[in-house]
Parts: sequence; structure tokens; C-alpha cells
Amino acid sequence: MATLPVLDAFARDWWVMLFRGVLAILFGIMAFSMPGLTVAALVLLYGAYVLVDGVMAVWVGGRAHTWWFVLLGIVAILVGIYTFMFPGITAVALLYFVAFWAIFRGISEIVTAFQLRKELDNEWMLILGGIFSIGLGLALFSRPAAGALAMVWLIGAYALVVGLTQVVLAFRLHALPRHLERVAHHPPL
Repeated sequence: MATLPVLDAFARDWWVMLFRGVLAILFGIMAFSMPGLTVAALVLLYGAYVLVDGVMAVWVGGRAHTWWFVLLGIVAILVGIYTFMFPGITAVALLYFVAFWAIFRGISEIVTAFQLRKELDNEWMLILGGIFSIGLGLALFSRPAAGALAMVWLIGAYALVVGLTQVVLAFRLHALPRHLERVAHHPPL
């Protein structure tokens, strides 16, 4: 049974999705376990997270020939670099950057899920991650001055949910070649 080149690339590099998910989960745990982080420390932590996530997205998107992931990665890399170049950025400005990035990421994930829906069962996990991303972005745009602690918890919750969906999707992608081989050898009647 032939699969799409994009799906083949995602299945081959399933560990990248796993790494991104684990990174997001760790970021979320840190946000909840150390809520007293200063805004400056959060800015640097966020910058590191989004920079690594962007590099991984560009790499997988390039291998899969899907411009949405490449574009997502480029935006994330630019946001990460900007964060390190200007660490004195205010919490409100960071909120707007996070909000824009989250909405863009969510749209990218939903588009990718629709591209893969005929080849991958349960693409709803990627759609769910995209919906949470868009929801985070809209919530941050609507209440930018709600406070640093609320921002930490909101971003932490977002990172945990998206990280968990990416980990589940990574293991499904890892199992996909074996599943397709079983289906090819024993097609349903």
C-alpha cells in the first residue's frame, strides 16, 4: 500500500515529533512548578523553546516537502532569535509574539492534518493541537495585560496539551509502517 511522501517523511522522522512533544511537556511542567519565574527568565526559556521547535519544524517540513511546516519553523526561529536579541521585552510584547506564533502554528497544524486525513487515522490529534494553539493565541490577544502569572500558567497548560498530542501522534507515526505492512499482507475483505 503506497502512502503519501509527506506521510512517509513524518513516519520516518517520528522521533522529531516525539522530541517536540517532550520538549513542550517539559516546558509546561517548568511553567507550573516554578510559577515565580521572573518575566526575563520566562522570555529566555520561551526563546530557547521556540527556537529549537522552529529548527525541528523546518527540518521535518523540508524533508516532507510541506511548506506549512517550513514556514511555521521559520516564523518560530525568527521569534526565538528576536527574543534573545531583545531580552528586555515586556510581558505584553511577549504575549503578542506568543499569540501570533500560536495562531500561525495552529493554522499550520490543522492544514497539515487535513492534508494527511486520508492516509492517517486519528488526525484529530493534530487538529486538536491546532485548535488549542489558536485558542491560546486568541486568548492572549484578548487579554494581554492579565498578568505574568496567568501568562505562565496559560502557556504552561498549552505546552502540556500540545506536547501530549504530539507524543501520542509520534507513537502513531512510528507504528504506521508496521500497520501498513500488515494491511498490505492481510487486506480487509
